[in-house]
This record gives sequence, C-alpha cells and structure tokens, in this order.
Amino acid sequence: MFRKNYSVRIHLPGGIMAAGDLYALAEAAGKAKVEELQFGTRQQLFCKVPDKYGPAFLRELEKAGLSYETDEEKYPNIVSSYVGSGIFETGGWVTEGLYKDILDGFDFRPSLKINLVEANQSFVPFFTGNINFISSPVGNYWYLYIRWPLTGTIYPWKEWIYSRDIPRISRLIEEEIARNKSLYSDNPSADGDLLYRQVQERGSFVTQPIREALRLPPSNLPYYEGFNRYGNKLWLGIYRRDETFPLSFLRDISLICLQTKVGQLYTTPWKSLIVKGIAPEDRYRWDYALGKYRINVRHASNELNWQVEDLCEEGLRLKRWLVRQFDNEDTRTYGLCFAVKTRQKSGLFGSVIIRKQVTKRPQQSRLLDRYDILHTRDFNANTKEHILYREGLEKENLGAYLVSLCKYFYELQSKDDLPSPEMADLEREQAPRQGISGPEKQEIFQCRHCLTLYNVKYGDPVNGEPAGRRFGDTAADYECPVCGGPKEDFRALQKTASIQ
Repeated sequence: MFRKNYSVRIHLPGGIMAAGDLYALAEAAGKAKVEELQFGTRQQLFCKVPDKYGPAFLRELEKAGLSYETDEEKYPNIVSSYVGSGIFETGGWVTEGLYKDILDGFDFRPSLKINLVEANQSFVPFFTGNINFISSPVGNYWYLYIRWPLTGTIYPWKEWIYSRDIPRISRLIEEEIARNKSLYSDNPSADGDLLYRQVQERGSFVTQPIREALRLPPSNLPYYEGFNRYGNKLWLGIYRRDETFPLSFLRDISLICLQTKVGQLYTTPWKSLIVKGIAPEDRYRWDYALGKYRINVRHASNELNWQVEDLCEEGLRLKRWLVRQFDNEDTRTYGLCFAVKTRQKSGLFGSVIIRKQVTKRPQQSRLLDRYDILHTRDFNANTKEHILYREGLEKENLGAYLVSLCKYFYELQSKDDLPSPEMADLEREQAPRQGISGPEKQEIFQCRHCLTLYNVKYGDPVNGEPAGRRFGDTAADYECPVCGGPKEDFRALQKTASIQ
C-alpha cells in the first residue's frame, strides 16, 4: 500500500537519551531527508520520513538500539520526573540512580501508560498514566494509582510498592487489564479491589501499609528555559514555540555533549529539552549553537505553561492565539497550567482546560466551533475535580473569559484575611516545615473511585446540593458527579489537597 510518509515515534523511557544515541538518530534521520524532530507530551520524539527512505531509517534505529513505532501508538513511552532530578529541588529521597535502576528493570514494552514521579515536584504530571507510581514519604516505597484506560477514574492501590517490584507489578497489572478488557477498559465503575486480588494471586511483593495520604504539591510550574546554575554546574532548558527542533541543531548539540563529557539529555512533558551538567567554561559552545540556529531561550512564562495534544496543529494555533490575548492584556498566569483539548480522551492535564466541543458534523466550518472552559476546584493541575466555568464559547470570546478566570485565581490567592479552603490547605501543608502546629479539621469528603471532592463551602449545585450544605445532609441517593459512585463510597478527609 502506498503511503506518503512513515510516521515514526521514538521511545525514550523516562525521557532520557544518551548523547551518542541522539547523534546516531540525527545521522540516520539526515540520511532519510528528515529536517526536524518533534517532541511529545510523554517525553517521546516524532518524525515523518519520506516513504522511500523509511525501511532504511528503521534499520538504522534498530542498529542503534532505539525503540520505535510506526504510524500507531501501541506502546506508550514511560514518563518519569528524572528530568527534574537535581535541578528542581524537592528534598525527596528519589535519586537519578534509582530512576535508572527502575527503568532498567522493565524487560517488556508496556502497552499501558506508566508514570514514575517524585511526590514533591510539580514539573511532571502525576495521573496522566494508567499505572502511576508516586514516591511515598518512606524511602524506596511508592504510592500506586490505577487510572482505568479511556477514563478519568482512579483506583488507589492498597499498599506502598517497593522500588524493585515496580516493573513486575506493572506487567501483571497490564496483563490482567488486557485479559479482562470488558471489566477494566473504558469502564469508570471498574472494580479495583478485584484487580488487586487478581494481581496478588499471581505474585508476592515487598510492600508496606499506607501510613498517610498522598499530598499533592502546589502546581507551580518551575521556569524551565535558559541557562541556570545548580551547584558548580549549569543546566540549559530549550523550548520551541512550534514544538519542533531542527535536526542539524540536535546533531550539533549531541556533538557538544560528546566533546564536553555530558552523557545524556532529557525530554520533558512540556515538549522541551533539558541538558544538565554543563561546565561553566563550556557555556560558550552552547551559546554559539543557540545563536547559529537562532534558538530563543527567553520565552515569556505565559507561553511555557501550556499542554497541547501531540502533532496537533489546530491546538497549537489556538494556543498561539490565546497567548497573544494574554500578552495584549498583560495577564499574569504564574501558578496556572493551561490545556487545549481538541480530541476526546486525549489525556492532557491542566488547572485550566479549553475543551473543543464534539460535533456530529466534523466537516462543519471552523467558524461554528464552540469551546468550554473548565478549571480544577483548587487550580492544581494534578487534581481531578473539574468545574465548568463557561460553555459553548466562540473562539473570539475565549481570551476575555480566560483573562477573567486568571484574575479570579489571583483574587483567591490574595484573600489573606479570609483564604479560600484550597489556599489554607496548602499553607497548612507547609506548616510542619515552618514549625507550626497541625491542621484543623474541615468537612471535605472524597470519592474513593475517582478522587472527586465534596467541599461543604461549594456543595454540588449540579446535583442540587447548594453551597454550605454538609455532606451528611445531602440526598440519600447522592452520587459522585464525575463517576456516579454512591454516597457511601465517599470518605471524610482532613485536607482538600490529600488523596486517599
């Protein structure tokens, strides 16, 4: 069958790429007449190869030991927060060496999305995987959260998992979900306890009981561009507005890495590149390469905190247009993460989501496109409880409403005399480090299936429960507004930023 191009996905487990591998990839892609590589939200690479060069290019990838797919995604890349280790300080126990040990333990290609993240960072998302490992307060043990395929529903595993068991339990979970697709895939009401029993029957693991609930850190995205000092070294962050990197530029920087003994480079979920371990005396080499290719490393922060679907020109165009609106209004966006979703179930995360409405007439004029704006209850990009802010908006009206939403976010933050529950919770989470006594109790209830929160301050107007109504006073047949879980499956929490 004739096809114009090979669409190739190159997997970089954990977002790590040896400098020598990047050079080999650049050489092979150059022979195949590829001019640029594009980065993805799962820390992978994409390129399009003209049909007649495709087979030779794939042979070169195999020779270099690089994992790849053509045309479709059956084996999603493993995402990790390894990229931020050592440069975005978290105070956690997870080291670069431990990440590598765990990633090296995967002797199979996962067909489900796997995330491996440190709990105290906000650079890499927590729950965009189907199998999500998040570091616990105890060294070498991890929380495990299962997000059922094609849903937003999350099941918390019953114990902490030991580091060396992560690859093995991931394989067993994946096998059981594949074997029982009707039970677990595209099913928000999937029985997590059943999956737990099935996996336990197939193997024993080193575990510990969960001693405290997971706390989500404030989702303040660190600035990840330009030259930055850490210790006696520099790290460099490179972001491209169009998500593409010239192949010749990547070839040149891989050579600089090899010449200056920088062993590896890192891709990020923000479709950017990070290079660590640059000696100050070698900075001039990097300055020369950036200048040679006119690479800008001084983008405004309101352009860096966006998530757009992979290979989606429509989403990129909308993002660029909205960024211009923010610039015109001189809008502050620090602390917010924006996601543009043009496809159903695309898996993007964000504290503010611009969602294109699904139409029954996909060929209709773009002038008829309509969009919804949603935001998370506490504006934390990792939480799952979404509030519909505006719906059915034309593109021309999106900017004005987003600017208003940003202003509302900062109004919540600035009410020091009467802080919002979300801000108060975050302050209390910092209290132990500041020598302040523990938190007061609040009436917050959480759905055990999808982690949706019921906060007495807000109630649930969608289900007829007004603001201020205590959870015990809600209707007897009250259900979770997200997954439909019954009232009895809500658990009382002491902190809105905690997950159980």
